[in-house]
Amino acid sequence: MFILAVKRTSGIYRAQSCDSPLGQDVVLGMGRGDLTDAESERLRPFLPVSNRRCGRWRNHRQVIDGILHRVRTGVQWRDLPERFGPWKTVYERHRLWSADGTWERLLQQVQAATDAAGEIDWDISVDSTIVRVHQHAAGARTDPPPTPVSKGAEPTEH
Repeated sequence: MFILAVKRTSGIYRAQSCDSPLGQDVVLGMGRGDLTDAESERLRPFLPVSNRRCGRWRNHRQVIDGILHRVRTGVQWRDLPERFGPWKTVYERHRLWSADGTWERLLQQVQAATDAAGEIDWDISVDSTIVRVHQHAAGARTDPPPTPVSKGAEPTEH
């Protein structure tokens, strides 16, 4: 199958194929754990804007999906699937945003916006279970062990 174009609609990647009858769309699917359209729209106002000095940025949604995929699976940066774009782009954006505090700022802004909308329930649950030490670890000696005396040696007096 020869893919003519790939576009993302409603969170689903669709490929226009010239080999399929009547040029039908072939659904490539959305990766598990990728941002939904609603999540992407909620994040959009808080994401940094390119300063145009260093060229155009790759789509934030695609890069964030790549970062989330790596965090979720633990895959090496170089082994990211191609649908997230060049691995170096995903790695660099993650590194830059971690260094300049963008992730922390993004979390604070999204939390503030959802709290203002009344969508966050700030109830806190404290677990009061007791964690006990293994029975062999309890009651360990505090004095150093006695020094061994060799056979046939007389005890020394101090």
